[in-house]
Order: sequence, then C-alpha cells, then structure tokens
Amino acid sequence: MAKEKIDEGLIGNEKIEQAIAGLQQEATPEQLAHTLTVIRRRMQEGGQVIVAVEPPKGGSQMLLQAIETDGKTWWAAFSSFEEELKGGGSVKSTFLADIEKLFQGALQAEGIEGVILNPWNRTIMLDKNLIQIVLGGR
Repeated sequence: MAKEKIDEGLIGNEKIEQAIAGLQQEATPEQLAHTLTVIRRRMQEGGQVIVAVEPPKGGSQMLLQAIETDGKTWWAAFSSFEEELKGGGSVKSTFLADIEKLFQGALQAEGIEGVILNPWNRTIMLDKNLIQIVLGGR
C-alpha cells in the first residue's frame, strides 16, 4: 500500500495523537504528564503542526485562526491534515509552524488563552501554564 507523502515536519505527530487518545480515555495527572512529554519531545525534534490562518483584512498581516470557548480565545493547530479535515472544511488556509515558535507566540499574545491542538477530534487544550510546562526551561 503506497503511503501518502507527508510533510517531514509532521512525521511523528501520530505519537501526539496516540497520547491525546490515551488522555481522553483516562484523564489522570500521569496521563496528562505523559501527553505533555510526548508534545515536548516532538517540539525538541523540530516537529511542526498545521495552523489555520485567516486572510489579511485590508493589508494587515495574516492572523492565526482563533476558536472561542467559554468566552476565551484559543489558537487552533492540527497534528495532521486528517485532523484538520475533520472540521468539515471550516479551515480555509493553512501553513506549517514549528511547535516551539507557535507556543512561544501564544505565550506572548494578548487575549489568547493558549493553543487547542486538534479541535475536532483528538483534542487537548494547552493553556499558557501547560505551554510553559511543555517549553520547560527554554
């Protein structure tokens, strides 16, 4: 069976999806710690995620697509194109971003609560506290 061509920065992200699936089945502090460790490892390997962008309005720069839950605003990111497509075409434009750069940007962005990874299915909501844990002492 021919394997589809995957962007190199996304290879290995299935480990993140598996860890999140485990967390969804068993939401324990240990499973959360494991999931954050898996995300950190992918980040340290130079892993990337797919981020959704909104076209610039009136000559401004592109904005990361945000999702609002409970009155809080989050950036959306996807571990694979399969995860992104589960949103039923609600994402218009995407690009690859380094996990580390995305997380650092989220920490500095005002009005952003954090990053929701895979908002449609294998979901984890990484608030700024969890992002700092993933980034470690960087």
